[in-house]
Amino acid sequence: MFGVMSISTFVSPCLSTASRLVVRMSATVTRGSGIPIKFVAVKPPSHPTYDLKGVIKLALAEDAGDRGDVTCMATIPADMEVEAHFLAKEDGVVAGIALAEMVFSEVDPALKVDWARKDGDYIQKGLQFGKVHGRAHNVVVAERVVLNFMQRMSGIATLTKAMADAAHPACILETRKTAPGLRLVDKWAVLIGGGQNHRMGLFDMVMIKDNHISIAGGVRNALRSVDLYLEENNLHMGVEVETRTLEEVNEVLQYASQTKTSLTRIMLDNMVVPQSNGDVDVSMLKEAVDLINGRFETEASGNVTLETVHKIGETGVTYIS
Repeated sequence: MFGVMSISTFVSPCLSTASRLVVRMSATVTRGSGIPIKFVAVKPPSHPTYDLKGVIKLALAEDAGDRGDVTCMATIPADMEVEAHFLAKEDGVVAGIALAEMVFSEVDPALKVDWARKDGDYIQKGLQFGKVHGRAHNVVVAERVVLNFMQRMSGIATLTKAMADAAHPACILETRKTAPGLRLVDKWAVLIGGGQNHRMGLFDMVMIKDNHISIAGGVRNALRSVDLYLEENNLHMGVEVETRTLEEVNEVLQYASQTKTSLTRIMLDNMVVPQSNGDVDVSMLKEAVDLINGRFETEASGNVTLETVHKIGETGVTYIS
């Protein structure tokens, strides 16, 4: 026999520096679940070996340990059903809705999830933007993992949105400096926030940095070796080379003018110079962009903040990372 309970549980984790989500759970006794609705507004980036479902299973397993949720088993009747609501505690870009659906489905495919918003939507404080209904025990088990993913992704997406808007017409890129094991999740959040993905890893783009250049004996030797390697192995992918001075930019351009090359992008590293008054000098970056003159994509890196990104974007650089 089903009865009626009235409980309220508030969980307010930090959503990075941008926002927080709270789950309000009011238990009412109902029957049935339905099929979860899929809201994949922005598809995750592709990766040849990344197992997103495996990451979800790992997150659930580290929470459950070898006994499961002993508190739920002790306090919540096995047949109780509840409806839990997602409530925004601050303004921001919501992200992780599609991933949340995957978590709920992994815990209990019978849980019914409904959303009033989709990934990438800007939501305001106080908005109830989703709900999940089903067995109370399974909702509670999934809740923390769902919120951990959503709070991280929404924080990344919110900051990315602010950076992308300020950088326009330049495009915002992230880097490989992601949380270990969460690279695809972090990069997915960047896409949801309006940024673009840099290389996924070491395998999908050639990126010649200062260490490679030093070991190869100079930028020309490094570029020549890359061109030969790609040709011999019949590989077609983007090639980026890091430069730190205008002399290095000119050296790259000279090589490219004399040789057929696979080079696609030139990184202009630390050409944004901080000033004592808190401003930045972008004159060297602007000169480098003018030297390249559209022959290759350009990417500014170093001293990029929410306060400096607009000025950097005004130089005509293609990407900012």
